[in-house]
Amino acid sequence: MSFDLTALLRDWPYDSNDRMRIVEAEDGRSVLQVRQPLGVEQYELDGRPDRERPFSRESVVAELDNRLAEYKETTGDDEGFELSHEDCTIMQSEGILYYYRYLLLFQLNDFERVIRDTEHNLRICELLKNYCTDKEDRNAVLQFKPYIVRMNAMARAMQRVRDNDSDEARTILDHAVDEIQALEKIDSPAFQFERVRSVKYLRSARDQITDRPADPRKKLEHELRQAVDQENYERAAQIRDRIRGLS
Repeated sequence: MSFDLTALLRDWPYDSNDRMRIVEAEDGRSVLQVRQPLGVEQYELDGRPDRERPFSRESVVAELDNRLAEYKETTGDDEGFELSHEDCTIMQSEGILYYYRYLLLFQLNDFERVIRDTEHNLRICELLKNYCTDKEDRNAVLQFKPYIVRMNAMARAMQRVRDNDSDEARTILDHAVDEIQALEKIDSPAFQFERVRSVKYLRSARDQITDRPADPRKKLEHELRQAVDQENYERAAQIRDRIRGLS
């Protein structure tokens, strides 16, 4: 067995405009590969990006959530539950892996997985905020929360744009701006920079979302979901009849 990558790199030359591909692994699962100038990176599309299973779980976050749940079950609440320095360190390292992946997935327009990965990192922020007593450990991640909120909101908004629901897309971005502006201030240049930049980016994105002619069926399906949510079943039945008519 040769460890030389020369043949692989020769068969897949580096092209900055076309450097990602999804391929099938030996066991049939799909993986994301990224061609870099000096090599190739490979990411799992699901689970941890590196396919590791820390503590025999899907992620470090899953392990810490389980510890928290067991603590609450034993004590009745979460008072006194703390994360150690090691907990914070390995959680931060895991967050970086998810960050690398969701950047790539966003470029591939895989917004569903971007939402999943940014929610994972937002959970890291929540755990650190609530249970990390060391300010340095806590702020090492929380200083980047404005950016994580921004990416999560952009992915959710892009999903709504795909569904021709421009109003909901703009609402998502507006709420993200409010959330970022309401974040507890952190004495960090990175936090200040990310907060200002993310707010500007989200407002700009909101202004660029234009109303497109709606697909009549999708518009009715959206109205149907609203009617059901509001428990207006008479209106829901009327909308269903109109959808059947279109069919």
